[in-house]
Amino acid sequence: MAREVKIYTTPTCPYCTLAKKFLDDNGIKYQELDIVEDEAARDEMRTKFNSLTVPTICFDGEVLVGFNEELLREKLGL
Repeated sequence: MAREVKIYTTPTCPYCTLAKKFLDDNGIKYQELDIVEDEAARDEMRTKFNSLTVPTICFDGEVLVGFNEELLREKLGL
């Protein structure tokens, strides 16, 4: 099932790197939004999800703040 996954990140965030590796390793395509470089993405994350914590991962109406592999695996049905 194709799903739209967005991940809001910063270049220096180790948990962002872990989350992207997890998605890559599980063959899940995602759109990465760097909130340092992309002011619109930062504003969207702040207003839409009330978050300034990275990674913020959004898909299927779900918003997961931070990287919790077990929860992400459960929510993605892996």
